[in-house]
Amino acid sequence: METFQQILSILGHVVRAIGFLILGFGIVRFTMDAYYKAVWQVQVTLVAGFFLLLIGLTWFSDAASMGTFAIGAGAALLMQFMSKKEVEEEKPSKKK
Repeated sequence: METFQQILSILGHVVRAIGFLILGFGIVRFTMDAYYKAVWQVQVTLVAGFFLLLIGLTWFSDAASMGTFAIGAGAALLMQFMSKKEVEEEKPSKKK
């Protein structure tokens, strides 16, 4: 019975890690998408809410959960700020 409880405990930690990874990714993607489309009052609210969420997670969750949240958030930020460099095709100039 003790082995079964240990297996469930490990499974619970894995599910929590995946959940915080997805939560971090989703919240940052939502915040960044909504930030650029909003007026300044909403932008201030989004930033304040995101940082208050970080403070709450730091205070009430363990280090592993906060770390997986940070990994998900970092991945979303990298995706947002690494814009695709569009290769402009050289248009042939028409010489007269």
